[in-house]
Amino acid sequence: MTTTQAATGTQATQNAPTIVTPTLRRGLRRSLFWIIAATFLLVVAIAGLVLSGGAGTNGIALSPTSAGPSGSKALAEVLRQQGVKVDAVDGYAAATSALSNNAGSTLMVIDPEDYLSASRLQRLATLATHTVLVTPTYSMLDALTPYVEAAGSSGSRPLKADCGLPAAQNAGVVSAGSGYRLVGPGAEDAALCFGSGDRVYSVVQVRSDSTDTTIVGVADAFANEHIAEQGNAALAIGLLGSSQHLVWYLPGIDDAALDGAPTIAQLTPPWVPTVLLLLLLVAIAAAFWRGRRMGPLVVENLPVVVRSSETMEGRARLYQRGSARLRAVDALRIGAIARLAAQCGLPRLATVDEVIMAVAGVTRRDPALVRGILLDSMPNNERDLVSLSDALLDLERAAASNLRPSNDHGE
Repeated sequence: MTTTQAATGTQATQNAPTIVTPTLRRGLRRSLFWIIAATFLLVVAIAGLVLSGGAGTNGIALSPTSAGPSGSKALAEVLRQQGVKVDAVDGYAAATSALSNNAGSTLMVIDPEDYLSASRLQRLATLATHTVLVTPTYSMLDALTPYVEAAGSSGSRPLKADCGLPAAQNAGVVSAGSGYRLVGPGAEDAALCFGSGDRVYSVVQVRSDSTDTTIVGVADAFANEHIAEQGNAALAIGLLGSSQHLVWYLPGIDDAALDGAPTIAQLTPPWVPTVLLLLLLVAIAAAFWRGRRMGPLVVENLPVVVRSSETMEGRARLYQRGSARLRAVDALRIGAIARLAAQCGLPRLATVDEVIMAVAGVTRRDPALVRGILLDSMPNNERDLVSLSDALLDLERAAASNLRPSNDHGE
């Protein structure tokens, strides 16, 4: 191998295009952050659905219109079949109106969130003949039966009636639930049913001159999922079917007293602040990770480096394959006219006619011939295109030769 051949081979190796097309591993590495972020958001969404208790599927707990496992539609339908008018009211005003228009009604209140104030609860209780409180809170007990307090869970075993309350006797045995205990005087004639030991009972009924108040800790007795177990159905029907009209009331946020309306913090689920804090930390970490600059900016590698000669050859082949001779010759003429104008010292805004006259004067050729080369001649075949290309090259060389400084001095 000669020295020239070796040098040519070395230069060809140096000029070879460098392929830096991203691999699958590099693409996954660049997308790793977004994959992790999407996975984290998906986990947060699933956790939110789980913590929300699936309210969209099960409905509102102990609602007479909910057919979900935690609803009470089955009990409401059975009561209607037995001739009881079940009035599922929505709001304090509707409950007050229903009780006022129907004397001797039974009122059932389920308010685990304590939306109803003590004064409103007492007002409703005075309008009803029988008030049933299902798993009441401390404030509800203090408002109607201050001598009864919550005593925690009654255990896990089924409970026996052991009392003279007709509804309890018909039920016999019910599921376990919450327990209550008498504290202090005021309920000497109270009926204590379904005891679980240590003077803890799941059903307590307090009688007075005008109204009766029944505290029920067996919430399963009203739920669709457990109403068929033990004597739950008999207990629920016996308590709620004691009169011909039942007002079923589940207070909501709109029933809260104006002076004690919950704040935004109180209405926010407890898991929301934790999730927001985690999202903030992730955003800060991502900002430092993706936005850090540890040194000067660098030029990003292009996927493929292509030499200009290859681009020119590729475009020429495309013109040839499509028989685009006129487009090819136009491209050649545009380049030639621009170069000739620059050689003749013409401005960039010079017209083609001005370039033709200037080139004709420099090369001492007929302007019509120059015009034919630069503008008028049309190639009919590949041979004409090659001839016209050669004529353009010869015209540029002639103009460059006549414009050399040496010719001005007679050399």
